[in-house]
Amino acid sequence: MTATSASPGAFEAHRCLWRSDTGFEAPLPVHLDGDRTLVLAFADADLGGPDGPVAALQRAFPASIVLACSSAGEISEDLVELGTLSGVIMRFRHGALRWARADVAERPVHAVGLELAAALAGDDLKGVFLVSDGLAVNGSELTRGLVEGLPDGVRVAGGLAGDGERFGHTWVAAGGAAQPGVVAAVGMYGDGVEVGVGSAGGWSSFGPGRAVTRSEGNVLYELDGEPAVPLYRAYLGDFAADLPGSALLFPLSVTSDHGDGAVVRTILAIDDEEGSMTFAGDVVAGGVAHLMTSTLDQLSEAAGAAATQAVAGLSPQAGQVAVVAVSCVGRRLAMGQRIDDELAAAQDCLPAGSVQVGFYSYGEIGPGVAGVCCLHNQTMTVMAVSEREVA
Repeated sequence: MTATSASPGAFEAHRCLWRSDTGFEAPLPVHLDGDRTLVLAFADADLGGPDGPVAALQRAFPASIVLACSSAGEISEDLVELGTLSGVIMRFRHGALRWARADVAERPVHAVGLELAAALAGDDLKGVFLVSDGLAVNGSELTRGLVEGLPDGVRVAGGLAGDGERFGHTWVAAGGAAQPGVVAAVGMYGDGVEVGVGSAGGWSSFGPGRAVTRSEGNVLYELDGEPAVPLYRAYLGDFAADLPGSALLFPLSVTSDHGDGAVVRTILAIDDEEGSMTFAGDVVAGGVAHLMTSTLDQLSEAAGAAATQAVAGLSPQAGQVAVVAVSCVGRRLAMGQRIDDELAAAQDCLPAGSVQVGFYSYGEIGPGVAGVCCLHNQTMTVMAVSEREVA
């Protein structure tokens, strides 16, 4: 557990890490428990039970807001951990906190987003961090509803819970036991509270654009009036033999038919019989799709760019900085043994004494074109939180 020295009562951020063989690496700072303390934790999907580290955090910080989700890899400083819990304990001096949760079973997720926004909206709301079940929720609609319901200028970040490479079950823990089908968010309030967000992918397009002529939600059926899968296989050439795994190296960039920017979409599954491709987020009919590619160096540089954007949103008067990084499981699998490079690149762009934690997700929530928050895939999203003294 690490923290820089801070003046008495100042904003504090402490990192915590739990491993199955050693437990928490250092005693938890339980003296920080209180209604101005936020605990964010990200853990392997098998660690959400009543005897696991998430429940231990809830018992250790009964008066605090404890928000946790399952992950596809845990971020602790500049390292990726697997089978662990990585978290941060943030104590605000003056800032206030409020949280909300919702079950999404058989409910329109856009309405869930609006509901969460209504619960969190406030004149001095500075930032929202959201986590969601990663398999049962359309993250695009959830994010759209949240953003529509929040006041202008609120910084938003978060991600969809993961389950490693298994894609079997995900969970969120907020105000109780870890459960699937849950969305939860925390709002940060106060004149001195500062929140910055950044997001970058590092991907570049190649080849001609193809019109999305038939899609339903996150399933793409046709490009330029032809089945999508054969076209995609033709683009990949020799890499097509390694599908679906090689799809992580060649996501699609999809623009809308309204000309309001593009998002990168990860391919989760391919149906050769239907000629369809299933993505981790919506693919809007009427948009234009481009094949994307990148290099490992470009992916790392993008992580640094996301961190730079996030801390640029903080003032020089801000105190210690807590950084929550949310990156895509596709990036972790694509980068392989070099995955720590992107975390090191992000950390190198942070102020001295910053604490960086986070997780690998099934979808990243962060700023898109013109700063409008949306669901991304294959990006690194960074939220930086701090607090300055207020006279």
